[in-house]
Amino acid sequence: MLKALARSFHHRNFRLFFTGQFISLIGTWMQSVALSWLVYQLTNSSFYLGIIGFLNNLPVFILGLWGGYLADRWDKRALLLGTQIAYMLQALTLAFLTLGGAVTFWRVAILAVLAGAITAVDMPTRQAFVVEMVGREDLHNAIALNSSMFNSARILGPALAGLLVAAIGEGYCFLVNGLSYLAVIASLLLMRLLPTPQKVAPAPMLTHLAEGLAYAWRDRPIRAILLGMVVLNIFGASYMVLMPVMADAVLGQGARGLGFIMATTGLGSVVAALVLALRREGKGLDRWRIASGVGFSLALVLFAWSRRYWLSLLLASVIGFCLIFSFAAANTELQLRSPDAMRGRIMSLYAITLVGMAPFGSLLAGGVAGLFNAPLAIGLTGALCGIAIIVLTITHA
Repeated sequence: MLKALARSFHHRNFRLFFTGQFISLIGTWMQSVALSWLVYQLTNSSFYLGIIGFLNNLPVFILGLWGGYLADRWDKRALLLGTQIAYMLQALTLAFLTLGGAVTFWRVAILAVLAGAITAVDMPTRQAFVVEMVGREDLHNAIALNSSMFNSARILGPALAGLLVAAIGEGYCFLVNGLSYLAVIASLLLMRLLPTPQKVAPAPMLTHLAEGLAYAWRDRPIRAILLGMVVLNIFGASYMVLMPVMADAVLGQGARGLGFIMATTGLGSVVAALVLALRREGKGLDRWRIASGVGFSLALVLFAWSRRYWLSLLLASVIGFCLIFSFAAANTELQLRSPDAMRGRIMSLYAITLVGMAPFGSLLAGGVAGLFNAPLAIGLTGALCGIAIIVLTITHA
């Protein structure tokens, strides 16, 4: 079983990438939790948490297709080196402002926009780069292992952040994150890659973007997957921006409680990714993707209702399992169906639906929570998510 689970580790470049990304992602998750807590402390407002989520993800919606175009046109390793250096500078700036006592909501907002712009290029490039490290034969396994790595960091990072924020403040979490990017930069520099020919012939950028959009719309399975991702991220995944309110005001657990809720969500996500990594083929993934989406919606409604910390932790693990199983299954199906020359653009659409739709979900959740309360916002968006997935499944059957 372990041999089947880890077959992508036979590729040296993937081992380097996995190690560097894992270290970096622990820092990223530390910053994510510390940043949400910082904004909550600065504003004491659910609405402003939603604003930061909106500003952080909006650039992916606007620039995501351009990022996919660059991934298809330029050297992917060079692009990733650039994005990691930019991420590092963004995190160190946030650390400097926070530790120096100069942090304000609007300075955080500007840095959130900058991080989103970097992600618009980084995410489709990173997704499309996987096949260059492992080939198509091990692509399914590599995607699942990437998800397990991402969500293992999601366990460690928030737990560490919860402890650090409670002990010494948010600024040191941002500093650790900035320094953690050195690991992934080193891993990229150490890779030995075969030269790859330019895959996109010189032509107007808009022509290439239109070509990618047309291909995704004509391919019925790709279209159904992307529409499902839109539903999950507008109505479902936006619950994350309200976690500080749930942990503190509803459950009374403070920053440490927030860290452990995020960590248990990550634990469920890791289990989901490992289950996917053990699969040897993509057959039947569409049914499991839909079922996990409905399961996520139900768990979210129950989480909104819970007032017991232990029950909220249990439900958070179910939420993490279902959400990441659905996301990783969608990623796998899209990569396996994408032509090599168009993979960057198809994965940019994945990035737009995964991250670029989140701003609208963040505004929706933050707005409802501001008008009423956080539990109602989470419960309502969770119910709408489940209904929309069922309707979408029926109409695309």
